[in-house]
Amino acid sequence: MSTEAKVLTKGIQEVSFLKKIKPHIELIAAGLSGVLILAGWLFDRYGEGVESIIAYLLAFVIGGFAKAKEGIEATYENKELNVEMLMIFAAVGSAIIGYWTEGAVLIFIFAVSGALETYTMNKSHKEISSLMELQPQEALRITDGYEQRVAVSELSVGDHILIKPGERIPSDGMIFKGQSNIDEAAITGESMPVSKSEQAEVFAGTVNLSGSITVQVTKESTDTLFQKIIQLVQSAQSEKSPSQLFIERFEGTYVKVVLLVVICMFFLPYFLLGWSWHESFYRAMILLVVASPCALVASIMPATLSAISNGARHGILVKGGVHLENLGHLEAIAFDKTGTLTKGKPEVTDVIVINGLNKDELILKAASIENLSTHPLAQAIVKYAKQTLKMDLLQPDSLEDIPGWGVKASINGEQWKIGKASFMTNNHLDMFAEGQTKELASLGNTLVFIEIDGVLSAMFALKDVVREETKHAIQDLRKQNIKTIMLTGDSEKTARAIAGESHVDEFFAECLPEEKVEKVKQLKNQYKTVAMVGDGINDAPALAVAHVGIAMGEGTDVALETADIVLMKNDLPKIAEAIRLSQRMNKIIKQNVIFSITVIMLLICSNFFQWLDLPFGVIGHEGSTILVILNSLRLLKS
Repeated sequence: MSTEAKVLTKGIQEVSFLKKIKPHIELIAAGLSGVLILAGWLFDRYGEGVESIIAYLLAFVIGGFAKAKEGIEATYENKELNVEMLMIFAAVGSAIIGYWTEGAVLIFIFAVSGALETYTMNKSHKEISSLMELQPQEALRITDGYEQRVAVSELSVGDHILIKPGERIPSDGMIFKGQSNIDEAAITGESMPVSKSEQAEVFAGTVNLSGSITVQVTKESTDTLFQKIIQLVQSAQSEKSPSQLFIERFEGTYVKVVLLVVICMFFLPYFLLGWSWHESFYRAMILLVVASPCALVASIMPATLSAISNGARHGILVKGGVHLENLGHLEAIAFDKTGTLTKGKPEVTDVIVINGLNKDELILKAASIENLSTHPLAQAIVKYAKQTLKMDLLQPDSLEDIPGWGVKASINGEQWKIGKASFMTNNHLDMFAEGQTKELASLGNTLVFIEIDGVLSAMFALKDVVREETKHAIQDLRKQNIKTIMLTGDSEKTARAIAGESHVDEFFAECLPEEKVEKVKQLKNQYKTVAMVGDGINDAPALAVAHVGIAMGEGTDVALETADIVLMKNDLPKIAEAIRLSQRMNKIIKQNVIFSITVIMLLICSNFFQWLDLPFGVIGHEGSTILVILNSLRLLKS
């Protein structure tokens, strides 16, 4: 190997090494500071005074550099003193009166607590980093039959890209050609692969498992669902909760008060209590250490970041600490019906056929006719036939679509009519199938009738069915004493049926978007904290008005952007999980705040009565900060 190649290889290795140790640099500095303190103590014990002071000075500089830099920069930018500056003053003051060991230990423990805070921050960014790694940087674009590898940022809406087996999909799009199994765990959290063919929607960051597919790009690289997830987590980590904002405002005033009291401590005990100058200065330095609100300041942010990270890992994306904090105080939650409590698509619930007709044959012929229609009810009948019969559909002889009514068709020489009751020749359908029509309609079903050669022959009952997980979600919320309300634009009859099935406490039917907003406002007047759950454009105003807006992950872009929390897998039980996470976070924050204030008060009192020495003051104060951060890290666990 040439000399240049060796130098280049060595340089690359050094850069790689620096990248590896960079996240741990604060912890390494704290460790070195601890080693130097031990060396200084040994030098001091065996009579090497100068060497011990040099060791302590190095411990001050190495251990305190990061926090001192942070404190000085923040003071300069905000024109206000902070906790970091108090620690610098306390450490320097300890050294001035000859307590080098105590000052160095103060710096060491402060550096350790700072390293722990950085660890929490890095842990909270882990989901972002792992998501970013899932985003392909290049795509294989097909233009006029030629393949060209290009950067994902160069893709435009309408471009065709080829994704081979095992590759990640680089952009949101629609399958133009081919079929495959797609692993969508990165987006939805669903562990089972999803089979997709032409016209099916695919998402950036998901994995093409089996066949090669050609995808037509439908969104710019900056607008993909994948990018929205990243943006949601980033915004959540930068937004602060009301508790955190209060502590930060309180910190500046508190630091000024502490410094004023410390200055008084220099003089008043000497004149009023007969203390010596040395004792007064010593007690003032201890006060400077123990009265610093380090633990109080660290009570909230690490807990909030840990909780947001935990939620993101479980498919609950929270846009900020304020929303997660509010969620723990929830008293009522309003749900949209379609696509939220229900699946959002009609499904066949019953098929009734008159005696003398083969049921499977009738379903096959009805599906063959409806296959040529794009109406949601028609497609539901086709889907039902394919799932139940596993047979190839037939080709009708002729077909005429009557908009708003149904279809007429000829198949195997028979004249068929499929549609609403008023489209049938005989409009008196109440007694069909021994009056079952009334019962099915009362349960919220939409009825589609079939007439063959002028004879009413069959009826399909279809309904937007309640999600399987909806009942469990509502039960979980009830156990937490949260009132559940359904808001829907559907008729009273349909709303009542769905409300009964889903077990919500209350429902309001025939609500227009503006009426949903009014209902949410009324609930806000009635309950302390109210959430709204929805997925559509028409839900966006109500999501914005509620204290907490929750959007389903498969909802519209407008709903996702308006909401404060997004459930990535359309999994309603995640709401109860998010509430429990919020309650855990609020409980831990309360524990941290009470503990830190109690420790500060005990240490201040002990110092005033001259029971506390500087070493124990340092250990008590900085130890409480470390305990508070460690308590917050418990939220990272499920």
